[in-house]
Amino acid sequence: MSGRARGRARGRARGAGEPDVVRRPGEQNEPQQQPPPVQLPMPQGVVTPEQISAQTGGTGRAAYRGGQIVARPGTGNGGAIPKVPAEKLVKLEMGAAGEAEDETVRAKTRYYRADHVRQNKRGTQGNKVQVLSNSFRLTTAPDWTLYQYHVDFSPPIESRKLKQALLAPHKEFLGVVQAFDGHVLYLPKRLPNDVNEMHSLRNWDGAQIKITVKLTNEVPPMSVQFIHVANIILRRVLAQMGLKQITRHYFNPDNPVIIKQHHLQVMSGYATSVLQYENDVLLSCDLAHKILRDDNVMDQIYELFVQKLPNAQKMVERKLIGAIVMTRYNNKTYRVDDISWDLNPTCTFEKSNGTSISYEDYYQNHYGIKITDRNQPLLLSKPKKKDIRRGQKGNIYLLPELCLLTGLTDEQRMNFTVMKDLAVHTRIGPDGRARKLLEFSDKIHKTPDVVDTLKKWNISFENQLARIDARILPQEVIKLGTVPVNYRQEEADWSRDMRGKRLTAPIDLRDWIVIAFKKDIDLAKDLCKVLMTVGPPMGMKISPPQLVETPNDRNETFVVCVRENLRPTTQMVLVVLPNNKKDRYDAIKKTTCIDRAVPSQMVVARTLTKKQGLMSVATKIALQLNCKMGGELWSVDIPLSGVMIVGIDTYHDSSAKGRSCGGVVASLNRECTRYHSSVTYQTSHQELQDGLYCSFTAAIKKWLDVNRTAPEKFIIYRDGVGDGQLEAVYELEMPQIENAIRNAVGDTFIPKITFVVVKKRISARFFSPSHNQMHNPSPGTVVDDVCTKKEWYDFFLVSQSVRQGTVSPTHYNVIKDTIQLRPDYVQRLTYKLTHLYYNWQGTIRVPAPCQYAHKLAFLCGQSLHRNFDSDKLSDKLWFL
Repeated sequence: MSGRARGRARGRARGAGEPDVVRRPGEQNEPQQQPPPVQLPMPQGVVTPEQISAQTGGTGRAAYRGGQIVARPGTGNGGAIPKVPAEKLVKLEMGAAGEAEDETVRAKTRYYRADHVRQNKRGTQGNKVQVLSNSFRLTTAPDWTLYQYHVDFSPPIESRKLKQALLAPHKEFLGVVQAFDGHVLYLPKRLPNDVNEMHSLRNWDGAQIKITVKLTNEVPPMSVQFIHVANIILRRVLAQMGLKQITRHYFNPDNPVIIKQHHLQVMSGYATSVLQYENDVLLSCDLAHKILRDDNVMDQIYELFVQKLPNAQKMVERKLIGAIVMTRYNNKTYRVDDISWDLNPTCTFEKSNGTSISYEDYYQNHYGIKITDRNQPLLLSKPKKKDIRRGQKGNIYLLPELCLLTGLTDEQRMNFTVMKDLAVHTRIGPDGRARKLLEFSDKIHKTPDVVDTLKKWNISFENQLARIDARILPQEVIKLGTVPVNYRQEEADWSRDMRGKRLTAPIDLRDWIVIAFKKDIDLAKDLCKVLMTVGPPMGMKISPPQLVETPNDRNETFVVCVRENLRPTTQMVLVVLPNNKKDRYDAIKKTTCIDRAVPSQMVVARTLTKKQGLMSVATKIALQLNCKMGGELWSVDIPLSGVMIVGIDTYHDSSAKGRSCGGVVASLNRECTRYHSSVTYQTSHQELQDGLYCSFTAAIKKWLDVNRTAPEKFIIYRDGVGDGQLEAVYELEMPQIENAIRNAVGDTFIPKITFVVVKKRISARFFSPSHNQMHNPSPGTVVDDVCTKKEWYDFFLVSQSVRQGTVSPTHYNVIKDTIQLRPDYVQRLTYKLTHLYYNWQGTIRVPAPCQYAHKLAFLCGQSLHRNFDSDKLSDKLWFL
């Protein structure tokens, strides 16, 4: 989950408080005068404000704010009765030529769908199959209509809770079934008048409040407002099912899976959303898991202090600052920004009404929790931008005793046993996943409160997973040189078929250095012998290396050995590392990539200890050495000529907050087996790049050097972009790319570009039914209907095979296409490119240029933090 998404979820959670607003412990805002809860004379049977809040979900913002703020389709002037333009609403399909009359809609269309595929974005090639998706169709009554009203209070009221309380006495007039977010009221029935006036007394000062409820729109199904209300109803349904919202998802905190041996617990839940897709509104649902530490933060602080280390306090800060914790008393998450060692639970803070209370008394009075350690320090969490916008300025202080750490540490992620035990509960196979989703749907249809809620709103969800027509693309032919490789498409793995085969373009390794710690020198010698054995069958001539033994394993010793033994003719440096310490790896990489540029390969000594597996390890190392020096391992048939294929990805630099590194990798030949690489750095903490001009200019110049002619077309795969950034990518990155192309090729040249946004972090899953069981779809499965967006030129592709869990598809969205390739060609080319990643003898989840760009950005952002020597390394895959 992104930081922005966490902020949105945290903001929603914090906004749902009690009517008498009480500031959380430690918030140091100035006292704000809050009116006491409204005590209106309630007619018999009227619902309370809390019930109204619960019924509306207590959260959410309307797409429109109603009334005078935003004009709506069909709203007449002067309060005239609005006539809903149903035909226009149906025709408002972003991207449909000649149908959207609104200039704003037409302007936004260009970011999503190219003109020539507006009518049909679906391909036809491949074998037709049927798959099931992790979604359920939402249906409404045939005459279903939702009525949208703008609610105005005079004098103005700021508190949403107070507004709900003032509306509560008018339940008999408005109806019990309603959704109100503080500005807009949605009702499933139409009120007698288009403009309705009511009055309520504000109890704390006796003021009479005039409430005006004005009809602004009739909302048809599939509209933006309907989707908004449907998600509000869904949140209410999930709460009625006993699930609790934690960040964006809903979990069952009462039944976690305890993994005692690792002090972890796993909460199971659901990631849900209601969205408009091609021709249906779908409830998308996937399984979610929240990983927590079994012991609280105070226990972990004790664990470090009990060892009586002189720097225990610093160790606690390194462990906790930056971590995300969850408070079990309200299931909210916070980021730890600092630790206040001078504060403890006996300290006091000021509440919103101006009174002071200690932290231990606050938790005792509000949650019935007795604090056991009165000397523990307090965790400090700073308010985010969204918190500040809604009026919160002071810091939030948390008690470690009441907090649990979320997620896994780096040490836990590196522990094979921990990850294996976790995978039992989190990596669920397709049959088990589909069964749990059907159980979720069954619970919706059998929980009485849920059934009653959906019935009142006249909506329902189908009880079966949505069925989709898909296609399996033809199997690609892998060529080693001119020899095709036989492999099973279902396995998507040709590693066994490469043994003893000649590579497409092998490299002779004549002058190279091997450096190892004296304890590991024998392992290094054994590796060299096997490398010289496995090389010739693949076409590689590997000469004996220069062996260098280091007297100790200090970082400086390895760096000095590299510098002292490098020669102008050195082709490769191979270093056998005693362990995988990051600082040693970074130091050597900086030397071989920046100071004395030469391709380098790191090998951890423990991977060479098993003699029976040394041949397999040496073969993989030989393949890496070959492609790092500019060789080509295998190829597939690319039927396009004069096309530069580019992969772009970004990675946030670990050495400086707010600094990003962008990797750009561009093909140099028709087969897409040779590439030019470059990186750009920027200081703003964002995914979007600002230095593409220089990267594309350098790539095109290198293409000209290699091919003696300029590329005619450009196909760009852009990774790391969220849906909300599509317009920014189009407006900011596309002009840089076009200007760079014109600068390198000629001012009169009109570049033809296909720009594809690649998304991996998606919740969509597909299942292949067979013999009453669900299986993963075969590699090459394309889905371009039902669960794709009507306003986008997009498709899903399952390109890889997995041995454990449910396969994750990749989403591709073509936001610009002046090449005008047929959808079949875009899909086939994308699938072909997933075969060309040389670090894996099989298909991968994204096109190879995308993965190369990710590896480049990751290495520069994690280890180098500076630009590499592009003159000597840019035309090689040195970063693998």
